[in-house]
Amino acid sequence: MQFYRQKTLLSFIVDFYSPKAKLVIELDGSQHFEAECQAKDQRRDAQLACAGLKVLRFDDRQVLSETEVVLKMIYDEVVARISISPNV
Repeated sequence: MQFYRQKTLLSFIVDFYSPKAKLVIELDGSQHFEAECQAKDQRRDAQLACAGLKVLRFDDRQVLSETEVVLKMIYDEVVARISISPNV
């Protein structure tokens, strides 16, 4: 599955994007736990969802300490999105 890194979508730059699965992966640092940043992320995710994209967010700690779990979640979402995509 092709993923692009630091891809521009709408007016945002997302961390990772798979056009075939219409999936965005965001890896969040500690600043994303602040209320202001969380509200901004929610608005951003809603705009991406309106464009038909699914956003998965993981915090840096989770990626480093639970790598297999994160990879499994991404894999499961890709499989689910590809199996329901009308373009595949």
